[in-house]
Amino acid sequence: MIKVQNLSYSYPQKDLYKNISFTIEEDVHCALIGTNGTGKSTLIELLMHSEEYLYDGKIEIDGAGRIGYVSQFSQSDQKKDMTVFQYISEEFVKIEQKIADFCKEMETAAELEIIFEEYQKVLDEFNAIDGDYYESNIKKQLRVANLQRLEEQKISSLSGGEFKLVQVIREMMLSPRFLIMDEPDVFLDFEHLNALRDLINAHKGTLLIITHNRYLLNHCFNKILHMENMDVQEFEGTYIEYNYELLAMKIDLEEAAAADQAEIERQSKIVEKARARATAMDNASLGKTVHARQTLLDRLKTRKTKVPFVDIKQPEIQFEFEREIENGNILELTDYSVAFEEQLLEHVDFEMKPKEHVAIVGSNGTGKTTLLREIFESRKDTIKISEDAEISMFSQITGSLYDDAKTLLEIFQEKGFDTKNDAAGYLKKYGFEGETLGQKVSELSGGEKDLFQLAVISLEKANFLLLDEPTGHLDIYAQIALEQAVSEYKGAILMVSHDYYTVANCMDYVLWVENNTVRRMSIRKFRQMIYANHFDKDYLLLEQEKKETETRIQHMLRMNEFEKAKVLMETLEEIIKKMKMSMT
Repeated sequence: MIKVQNLSYSYPQKDLYKNISFTIEEDVHCALIGTNGTGKSTLIELLMHSEEYLYDGKIEIDGAGRIGYVSQFSQSDQKKDMTVFQYISEEFVKIEQKIADFCKEMETAAELEIIFEEYQKVLDEFNAIDGDYYESNIKKQLRVANLQRLEEQKISSLSGGEFKLVQVIREMMLSPRFLIMDEPDVFLDFEHLNALRDLINAHKGTLLIITHNRYLLNHCFNKILHMENMDVQEFEGTYIEYNYELLAMKIDLEEAAAADQAEIERQSKIVEKARARATAMDNASLGKTVHARQTLLDRLKTRKTKVPFVDIKQPEIQFEFEREIENGNILELTDYSVAFEEQLLEHVDFEMKPKEHVAIVGSNGTGKTTLLREIFESRKDTIKISEDAEISMFSQITGSLYDDAKTLLEIFQEKGFDTKNDAAGYLKKYGFEGETLGQKVSELSGGEKDLFQLAVISLEKANFLLLDEPTGHLDIYAQIALEQAVSEYKGAILMVSHDYYTVANCMDYVLWVENNTVRRMSIRKFRQMIYANHFDKDYLLLEQEKKETETRIQHMLRMNEFEKAKVLMETLEEIIKKMKMSMT
């Protein structure tokens, strides 16, 4: 369906791809993954609007028909007077009207041939999207997403997550040939995430989806496109299988690298001895031998394998603070309430200790972000914050946080670094280096903006962090780095998140938002609730077993115990087979 050959493209500040090639076949569900800033969204723009770009190479899209697109950004207010059913059926109704108009025109037209040709084109378009059955198909798709209750509801009244799913349904129905989605999962709660999973798995056409969501990656795709370091790698299979292959490749490469390193050390000793003898004896012939040995040594060092898809460097996220709070609570909510057009939260009482890591979890539109913002602003009498608290907040919206006219390096030079090199060294830990330092924040990808914001927060050394969906746009490697930073942080964290893995891996407990209030829930109970509602009963145990086995394999690699690592890979393969069976 799509064939890309030797594609190269670059911005003035950055090379994105060099001679990349891949294909996407008909009816494949393909995930496009890669670290932040590798050009995934730009690739989608090239595929959809290739005529608007200057690039080297070939982009071929076979067949005719519409390419659908779902952006990561939603704008529901534009259709505020429509119901959900009217919004999804809008294009179908327009085509129906065109058909009716042509039929009426043909009743009186003198030259039927031209009109009939146009009529046939519109009729073919209508048939291609199964137009005769669009009403029943809309109802069916709403049932798949468990949104049938919204059929007659106004678009303007939907939550962000609900509107995103309605967008997906609309595009799936209008573009059965090929559909592209750019991070459709961003900020979806777990219920809506499961609905998106069901829509993806039920779709019969070809999909290309940018996502960093580990839950969707594990459950939805049969092909992986992985972009790193201006290159792309294709994998026919699931994401779990792809990770297994990467780990197997890593064992082989590290085993080869260890052998290379042993040979380098052996040759280095020979060269040192030969050089010492040649110097002592002033022997020209022996000097030539030393030169030959040195050439061999240089070749050995040069050939050490560099593979962009196997060992990707995680950003070094680290949170520190200078003022410790020893006693009392860092936060107290007493009879807290908030409402806009409707009551969101009321009569909320909550206390938080200075070292607790707490996640606020609940459906979209229940007031979680508002609660976090009001704690940060601390303007209500119902919110009491310790006098010793120093607060930093991560916001979903980065546009107003920085001066868009300034570069990353300029912004950080104003934050107390003595030299440009000091600022550049700090930013490098977060993955910003080279030409990227000269970019403005507005030119960064969504994930890069979030990483930049985390770099700023790390610098502030606050003892109380408010994090509003910090993993939303981060790639998988940055998500894992953030989880590690959160786990190691000794201060207080209050985090809004829909990312099951982040909550389960590094929070002390959960505040579950439901029925206009919050209730405290242990992580153990939270895991049980999520798995009971959405997974096979054995999946939790298998996932834990998989993670433990992968950790043991990584330990064996650090010890250069390659044969033991290979034996464990056989165990891992069996676990993956069982996991796949439990997901079907």
